[in-house]
Amino acid sequence: MPIYDPKSRIADEFINDAEILDTLAYADEHKSDVELQNAILDKAAAFKGLTHREAAVLLASDVKEVNDRILETAIKVKEHIYGSRIVLFAPLYLSNYCVNTCTYCPYHAKNKNILRKKLTQEEIRREVVALQDLGHKRLLLEAGEHPKHNPIEYILESIKTIYSIKHKNGEIRRLNVNIAATTVKNYRKLHEAQIGTYQLFQETYHRKTYEELHPKGPKSDYAYHTEAHDRAMEGGIDDVGLGVLFGLNLCRYDFVGLLMHAEHLEAVWGVGPHTISVPRICPADDIDPATFTNAVPDDLFLKIVALIRLAVPYTGMIMSTREGERIRTAALKLGISQISGGSRTSVGGYTIKDAREEENTAQFETSDRRTLDEIVRWLLENSYLPSFCTACYRAGRTGDRFMQFAMDGSIATYCQANAVMTMKEYLCDYASKATREAGEKVIAAELPKIPHEKIRIASEKRLVRIEAGERDFRF
Repeated sequence: MPIYDPKSRIADEFINDAEILDTLAYADEHKSDVELQNAILDKAAAFKGLTHREAAVLLASDVKEVNDRILETAIKVKEHIYGSRIVLFAPLYLSNYCVNTCTYCPYHAKNKNILRKKLTQEEIRREVVALQDLGHKRLLLEAGEHPKHNPIEYILESIKTIYSIKHKNGEIRRLNVNIAATTVKNYRKLHEAQIGTYQLFQETYHRKTYEELHPKGPKSDYAYHTEAHDRAMEGGIDDVGLGVLFGLNLCRYDFVGLLMHAEHLEAVWGVGPHTISVPRICPADDIDPATFTNAVPDDLFLKIVALIRLAVPYTGMIMSTREGERIRTAALKLGISQISGGSRTSVGGYTIKDAREEENTAQFETSDRRTLDEIVRWLLENSYLPSFCTACYRAGRTGDRFMQFAMDGSIATYCQANAVMTMKEYLCDYASKATREAGEKVIAAELPKIPHEKIRIASEKRLVRIEAGERDFRF
């Protein structure tokens, strides 16, 4: 039997089944231990993070007062580290050709209903222009796994195309990438192409369930997939993103596995995940979520969001348009710091005029169908500061360097100013009248919160220059 070792690079050792099961048993044993649970929450409230075992105890808690305190503490931790800033992005689907047979994804190779499509470089240009015209500065590149249709050369060419497009005042300043697990050599190529974060979701950490859900195709190799983030970091990508698809397996098991993966990255590479995503299984073509019996109810899902924030306080937490406005509103308070807006999950979805074609190339149904402008105004009206900032990537504040700034709180000096300036750009170039009015009020309220006086004064001067037409200031 494999022995648990967070410093190992062998999947079954750093995501160790016996350790997860023992952790869950320990959590059940202490689910009513108020003294222990409050001690764990005291640690979390001091921004010290939690081990996977400590977080599991809180997840299992059946004490109302403790559960209330979990949510209250998550709100305080989120506000302390991220303030009111919410980063915005959009996914860009290049191709839905895929050789895998994942039972929960409509891109699976056996699906004959879906329209298969791959964007040409000219089609990518049109998609990017459309996204720039919405106001997006940060994209997440997505593509199915297919050695013929979506080789690494196609991905690299597409990245080069995306970065090259300057339309009016629009440009994509940072491109994050979510593609299949690959080799160190290919990760090095992605790093040289100047991607931001490399995201790869585990789907589930339970090996037996994982293998049942991925019966054929390259993704069926559990170890190769689970060890991908290590290869990415070996290839020079020091910002990686984790995630599971909640509902595929028992959420308690995957919750513990996710935190163990974060601990592993920190143990081996000195830095944990730059982001953690929290998707839930949802309807899609040829996929009935009712067939997955481990659906996560809203209250438990929001508790998981809160506990991830407490366990990994400095990570960026991402929630996509899989979730609707109600859940996203609650999750923003508890830990989410990045959301997608105006998203399309279909190939070519930002320029498709035929609604049926969009539906037939989509990966999943979006619950939040509001436009980016509507999302921005919603955030502003709820006293959040929408941010299109990409400065840390471009200034080299990544990996352990970002973590150092985040842990001592000095990252707020940069983030607050950069968020204000990128918001001002959006208001000048893309916002509706109502959104601009709401945005100017929020900027006026957020400017004084820039902690460094010289940066605050410089920001005030740059806002005037942005109003006059200059762009892309950053600290």
